[in-house]
Amino acid sequence: MKAPSYESAMQELQRIVDEMQEGAVPIDELALKAAKAAELIAFCRNKLRAIESEIQQIDAQENEG
Repeated sequence: MKAPSYESAMQELQRIVDEMQEGAVPIDELALKAAKAAELIAFCRNKLRAIESEIQQIDAQENEG
């Protein structure tokens, strides 16, 4: 299965947060939703770190040339 895009992960995370804030998550599902949210946060952080690293490498190459 293909990894989600950053944008789709953020949309799903926002949906979960909205549901939790509205009290729309049944107690029995709360732990599952919280775990999924944590997974999405980690995915987004890792994606941002990877992009930041790529940008720094590009910047370093530009400064060398």
